Formats: sequence, structure tokens, C-alpha cells
Amino acid sequence: MQAVLMVAGKSTRTYPLTLTRPKPLLPILNRPLIEHSLDQMVGLFDQVILIVGYRQEMIHGRLGESYRGIRLIYQEQKEQLGTGHAVLQAEPHIRGRFVAMNGDDLFSRVDLEKLLQVENGALVKRVPDPSLYGVYQVNAQGLVLDLVEKPDRDLGDLANIGCYIFLPEVFDKLRKAPLSVRGEIEIVDGILGIAREKPFYTVPISSFWLPTGYAWDLLEHQDFFLQDLQNDNRKTTTAGARLQGTVRIGSDARIHPTVSIEGPALIGDRCRIAQGCRIGSGTVIGADVCLEKGAQIEGSLVMDGVRVGANARLLHSVVGSRCSIGSRVTTVSANSDGSTIQSVIKGKAIDSKRRYLGAIIADDSVIGDRCTVNAGVKIWPNQRVAADSELVIDSMPDPAVWG
Repeated sequence: MQAVLMVAGKSTRTYPLTLTRPKPLLPILNRPLIEHSLDQMVGLFDQVILIVGYRQEMIHGRLGESYRGIRLIYQEQKEQLGTGHAVLQAEPHIRGRFVAMNGDDLFSRVDLEKLLQVENGALVKRVPDPSLYGVYQVNAQGLVLDLVEKPDRDLGDLANIGCYIFLPEVFDKLRKAPLSVRGEIEIVDGILGIAREKPFYTVPISSFWLPTGYAWDLLEHQDFFLQDLQNDNRKTTTAGARLQGTVRIGSDARIHPTVSIEGPALIGDRCRIAQGCRIGSGTVIGADVCLEKGAQIEGSLVMDGVRVGANARLLHSVVGSRCSIGSRVTTVSANSDGSTIQSVIKGKAIDSKRRYLGAIIADDSVIGDRCTVNAGVKIWPNQRVAADSELVIDSMPDPAVWG
């Protein structure tokens, strides 16, 4: 059985983290998102066709030609002209019925198995705000009657979540589809083309679906997977550090006896955590991270090679690789009135729907001592923030570098 993973896009909504890496390589529990997706597919598929584009060399460099017995094929989508166009790129490799899915969302093995029971169909989920999705209209048997993208009127709450099973006939439907108002080929038209001629089933999910739309979704995914974390403190030198709850510590980590770690939490290989540090629940720290005396981290994702200065406080934040966080830096993570945090995406304020959200700091940035970074602020890659600064809006990227 074959699957198609659509991973070609630039993902501007997850900027600034995806300015330096493609979204499928964003980490969850110190492993790329795409590996979590492929884990669910082991034993179900013998071949996965990756529709690649943006920074494809990084994906190929990480995964190579196979993953846990699954053969990987890389097919470039030179222009991103819609989801239907992405699926069309796989046609030369397809030998029969196949699954196609968004490569930046995580679907469970349980639901993939359910989807494989039908000839043509899609996974669906009932959602509280259907205006954000394509919405299916179905008959009593769950067969598709219509599918409307982001409807502006009430058409129900059965959302299209981006995972499908098709016969090769879908390619002909997509080639004949009219271009959308954005000039793209939409997968919706392939689905409707099939549904007009034969049964196209909706398959409600019974397990998880984790969409990755914004940078802070990484914190949501992290919380989800931390629930299954098991203690594994072998090859470590905790030396009496105070551990509470479920904590996993990587190999060759050096942790001072006065450190307090509240699980669930994950500490990567070769980390150095100094006297008096506190790591709170819901934190994942990558490899080769150094926490200096008295640093505090809570509910955050800290990627590989980061240095966190003495008495810094990182709260509910995402910190990219190789960043340097100065001493007594604070990331504010809550509004005084308890309201949810807003963050600016493409010039528009977006509600994160999170009451706690700190900073999103991209790779290789340096934050000077005693800086304060307000809730929801994003710092672009390679930025240098002077000591004693207060960031209340996003750092300004260099247009010559990032466009």
C-alpha cells in the first residue's frame, strides 16, 4: 500500500520557526514532526511518496531513502498550486489505491486503519468552528453529497481534516478541475468529481488528529505526547536531583543535585543543568542545552544547543536551536486580565486560544541580559536583542534576508 505526504509548502503561518527549516522538521519530543507521522504508518504502507518543495534537501537529509521499513520516494512540486496539484505530482509513482494526507498534521494509526477499509473516502471530525475548514454534507450512510471550503453560512460541523483514500481515477478528476479563485487545483474538486459518480465515504476519527497551523501548536502537540512519556533515567547523573512525576533524561546529561524537575518533562542528551535550576511540567529540552544557575523553564520547548543564562525565566515559550538567552531574561506568558494571548501573523492579530503563551524565538537569536519579551512576541532568526530591552511587538526581520 502507498501513501502520499504533502510536505512542499513554506508554511508562513509558522514563521519565524520555518524560515530556517521546513515545517515537517519542527521537533516534537526532540524528534521531527514527520517522523511521528511516519511512525503511525509503519506496517500499513510499504511506500510513502513525499511531495517536497521548500527546503526539500533538509527533509531528504534527515530521512534518507527509507524509514523503519518504509521506502521513501521524493517528488518535487516546483510550484505550490494547491492541494490537488500536490496530489497530481504523485501520479507517476502510484500503482493502485493510495492514501494522501497533509504532511504537517498528525493522524493516528487507528484511524488510518479505518480509512483503509473503504475504496474512496476521507477522515472527518466534528469541530466547534467549521468556518475554518472544508465542511462535508453527507447522507444517512455518511456518503458525500457536497463539500464546501470555509463556508460563510451554517452547513454543519463535519470538517475535512486532510486525509483521504483514492483510486488512481482521482488524477483524471483533478486534471479536469477548474482553477480556484486563487488559481490553484483544489483537492475538493477531485473529491466531488468522484462523489458524483460513485460512493465517497466519510470516516469519523476515533483517535487523535493534531493539526500544525501555528508555531504554538507545537506546545499543544508536546503536551499530548508527554502524557505517554515513560521514566528512563539510565545513563544519567541526576545525583539526587529532585524529580517529581514522569521525567525522562537523555544520555550523558549532567544535572546538579539542587535541580528540581516536575514531570511530565523530557531532557535531551548531553544537557548541563546548573545549581538551583527549576524545570516545570510540560517542558521539553533538546540536546546539548546549557541552563546556568537558577534558570527556570516551564511549559516550554527548547531546541538543541540553546544556552539559558542565570536566573532567566522561560514560560510557555518556543526557543529555536542555538539561541543564547541572557541572564534574568523573562518571557511573559499571560495577560493580566486572564484573556487568551494574541499573536500577529501576516499583519493580523490571531487569537492563539491559549491563556499561557510566551515568546516564539527562532534559530540563532541572541537575547541580551535582563530583557523582557511580552506574551505572543516572535523573534526572527539571527536577531540580536540588546540588553535591558522590552519587546512588546515582533522583532523586525531584515527584508533583504527573509523577504
